[in-house]
Amino acid sequence: MHQKNLWQETSKEKITFSNLKKSITTDLVIIGGGFTGCSAALSAAKNGLSVTLIDQKIGYGGSGRNVGLVNAGLWMPPEKVESILGLDAGVKLNKALVTAPDLVFSLIDDYEINCSANRSGTLHCAHSEKGLEDIKLRFKQLSERGAELELLDKQQTQQRIGSSKFFGSLFNKKAGIINPLDYCLGLARAAKSYGVNIYESTIATDIQSINNDWLVKTAESTIKAKMLLIATNAYQKPIEGLNPSKYTSVQYFQVATKALPLDLVKSVLPNGEGCWDTASVMSSFRLDADNRLIIGGIGNLGHSASKIHTNWARRKIESLFPHIKNIDIEFSWHGRIAMTGDHIPKILRLGSNAYSVFGYSGRGIGPGTYFGKAVSECLISGDETSLPVDPLDYYQEPFSKIKAGFIEFGATASHLL
Repeated sequence: MHQKNLWQETSKEKITFSNLKKSITTDLVIIGGGFTGCSAALSAAKNGLSVTLIDQKIGYGGSGRNVGLVNAGLWMPPEKVESILGLDAGVKLNKALVTAPDLVFSLIDDYEINCSANRSGTLHCAHSEKGLEDIKLRFKQLSERGAELELLDKQQTQQRIGSSKFFGSLFNKKAGIINPLDYCLGLARAAKSYGVNIYESTIATDIQSINNDWLVKTAESTIKAKMLLIATNAYQKPIEGLNPSKYTSVQYFQVATKALPLDLVKSVLPNGEGCWDTASVMSSFRLDADNRLIIGGIGNLGHSASKIHTNWARRKIESLFPHIKNIDIEFSWHGRIAMTGDHIPKILRLGSNAYSVFGYSGRGIGPGTYFGKAVSECLISGDETSLPVDPLDYYQEPFSKIKAGFIEFGATASHLL
């Protein structure tokens, strides 16, 4: 199926970079120009490091294909995070990521990033009675940890969404929505303003550790650095000398309609919240700045049965908003999510002054921005206790290909029904 990415087509942050064709020396080399890499580059440069960042294209991976919901925390309730990591480590991560939306929106304000930011909140929508119990539990746990939330009943939810399909919702008033690609490009622009050397069409082919320095080779250049950060997440390509990150690759797709007619705009998400539901095969929905309705769900648009996903999206629109009839789909695209078995992001030690960060499990914007800043500060200070999670020397994700196939099969079956 031909794909057309809404964020690429409507991007307002117009910035591009040349490729690297010479040998250079830098304090920190970053491979990956998504939320994590660009956030790390900006933070490191602000703290006085010389930084070089390389990628195929800024926002090439999941950062440019994201839903654009800026949320706090992870997908899991905080008590689940604490049970996986242990109480102290779990509390530390939960407290860190509660502040992630503040960090994202402060960066948007500070650097005047033109990413259609709308901090009107997000809604976690209960698709069933069981889903309602889930969001009630989340409300209790999150509120106990200082989050500013409102638990909305069915009627209040209907007023905010314009749909009667949900049993209630959890409103996070400090969250919001953005054009994720423009946010990523804006971070890169800000990093460049602090002297970061950014190169596109520049792919690492080989990495070596030599006398406590790192040597990164590309097709046309070499980069010598004291410090190294791999921030490719689900889009890491084979690099000689570097073991691939271990995660389950999950596909998430979205479709966007043409702009809704003005007489319908006031009846669909009139306040502009971003939404996702409690279903096991989750879906998301929101408007963009031009009032296109965007519906997303687990699924790959790159295989022969992908029309099942897009047909489901059309039915989903009609189910949620029966008054929207026969509106054309203008865009469709998908991206990869790096999902870990416990849904906790990973920081992997690669050697002296070198880390790899991956595994946001679909929560890339807030956590990615936070982790990038935190890792850059750790590289400067040498203090790993400041990191949101303890670094690992080794991580294995068993049966990742089988799990990825099972998830796609389950999503396709669900969307077919």
